[in-house]
Amino acid sequence: MPGESRESALLRRIETAAAAGLDWIQIREKDLPARELLDLTRRAVGACGEPGALRAGSILARILVNDRADVAWAAGAAGVHLGEKSLPIPALLNAPRGPARGDFLVGASCHSLGAALRAAGEGANYIFFGPIFATPSKAAFGPPQGLAKLAEICRAVPIPVIAIGGIALENAAACAAAGAAGIGAIRLFQGKSSIAEIVARLTAR
Repeated sequence: MPGESRESALLRRIETAAAAGLDWIQIREKDLPARELLDLTRRAVGACGEPGALRAGSILARILVNDRADVAWAAGAAGVHLGEKSLPIPALLNAPRGPARGDFLVGASCHSLGAALRAAGEGANYIFFGPIFATPSKAAFGPPQGLAKLAEICRAVPIPVIAIGGIALENAAACAAAGAAGIGAIRLFQGKSSIAEIVARLTAR
């Protein structure tokens, strides 16, 4: 919308995504100062269900915050997603003033079997694994892992595996067939189709 701030536009996008039926929405605003990130996250949590709504079963979507566990906890988000260079999972879970585990999710990005096994062993609730298919945003993590590797990871760890990297309407079902509990995507939800239409097509498969 004309005159709309970047943060307001992002919040409106989050509200649309939650209403469309996405289960998890990850906030990845790495360049925002902590105070602005906290405010955005609080507004996103409010748009998707007030803090505590997870227990009441009335939440529309779970908000996860990339890397910043302090912001996620302070804002009442559902959890934090850690990269391979983030704070180690044990350090987060054992911090004296860290979040009580409860419903607070801790996820990790993994790009190898070893990393996946380590994250599961250290107490992650879920992992992102990829890139499964070729995608510019994940090129730095090496060539595509492929569906066979995804299936191996899903068999190896006892926690949900979310497939990422090059996910499209045409290959999402193959990820599920390989054992993935879900898919994560950016470009898929930035196309011309509405988010609601994309979700409907994904869930109809």
